[in-house]
Amino acid sequence: MMEIVVPGATNLGLFLSAAFVLLIIPGPAVLYIIGRSLTQGRGAGLVSILGVHTATLVHVAAAALGLSAILAASALAFSIVKYAGAAYLIWLGLKKIFGRDEAGTAAAPVHGHGRLFRDGFVVNLLNPKTALFFLAFLPQFVEPERGHVAMQMAVLGFLFTGLGLITDTCYALAAGSARHWLKGNGTFLKSERYITGTLFIGLGLTAAFAGNQKK
Repeated sequence: MMEIVVPGATNLGLFLSAAFVLLIIPGPAVLYIIGRSLTQGRGAGLVSILGVHTATLVHVAAAALGLSAILAASALAFSIVKYAGAAYLIWLGLKKIFGRDEAGTAAAPVHGHGRLFRDGFVVNLLNPKTALFFLAFLPQFVEPERGHVAMQMAVLGFLFTGLGLITDTCYALAAGSARHWLKGNGTFLKSERYITGTLFIGLGLTAAFAGNQKK
């Protein structure tokens, strides 16, 4: 049975502190979860979180196996994934703004759990900055002298994902609660689809042009 190798207590403490600070700063995935929670409530936000962090685990595995290095070294691969993810977010925003029901009147679509999970997964999977983030961030806390570098990176990635589930759940619950509070606000109900749609479009443009590495 293979022994699980983890960094020392000092590095683990530093990692958890740094990861927590990074996770509470809203990035594209967090804002996506907030948008879904405002649109359909806390349940939708929680399902979106599962999709987002399933994709996070894919990025963790890629970083641990060195596949992120390939992505970082290939300008073409980076550009393809980057702009595909940005286009997907913009498409979601346009659908939100211009979507209509069968009667031809504007309406906010209500997605099932499968669709919510898929959208969250795709949004985070097609964010190359997440892959590059793990490639740049996780190795800072790995201790090569302990051996099994890939295993250490995987452990750190799982810890990061666990923290992300907690912080993102807090965001989803807060946004879902705000939605119920705003439910009786006529102005909000009329403008909600424009607010959420604009949020998704803004996320797409941010993913395409911003230079930061937020989650």
